[in-house]
Amino acid sequence: MESDQPAVDVPHAAVEEGTRARPGRKQDRSRDAVILDAALDVLAETGYAGMTLATVAERAKAGKSTFYRRWPSKEHLVLDAVARMKQDQVDLEHLPDTGALRTDILGLFRPASVKDGERKLRVMTGLAAMLVTHPALAEAANDVIVEPWSAALRLLMRRATERHEIADTAAIDTLAQVIPEMAAYRSLIQRKPFELAFLTSLVDHVLLPALSASPPKEDQQP
Repeated sequence: MESDQPAVDVPHAAVEEGTRARPGRKQDRSRDAVILDAALDVLAETGYAGMTLATVAERAKAGKSTFYRRWPSKEHLVLDAVARMKQDQVDLEHLPDTGALRTDILGLFRPASVKDGERKLRVMTGLAAMLVTHPALAEAANDVIVEPWSAALRLLMRRATERHEIADTAAIDTLAQVIPEMAAYRSLIQRKPFELAFLTSLVDHVLLPALSASPPKEDQQP
């Protein structure tokens, strides 16, 4: 039975380091998208335990020597593949600009077909399985699945403060993490899809009320 290199717990900095080309050789990134899409397909089909680098390389028709330099472990590949999936869902250069924070946030939602939704849910299930095996990767995984949404929400909230829709004292950095963290919990723990009704409920009953609330006075703080 074919096996990959032994899996190890890799801190986030090491994940970044592992993606760099070796000195003196310029790495060809032209086929990264094809390889990462293949990785997502294999992860969704086989789960984390059944996924191997060799299977992904074969599916993507990638040269193994270059492939293993680019992704020295299955963990590197899974994180990069999920990062690509999340970045495709949130385009920071083309954010909604409706003139109202509520509709801007809801405009971030991109409905998926039943097939795509099931694939994404299986991918997230595979990521959850990886984190059970390699808990040291939790911070890196959090950056991958939460940060793209958080970055988009921070930008939308800052626009809202500029047009005086919300106070400039609002805890933007904290509140920008609420929806992404809840979405991550929903997909990783509850194994449920992220739906428009769920997003709308969070926006209307959690995020907007929190943004409009006045911060406690100093003598009221614990």
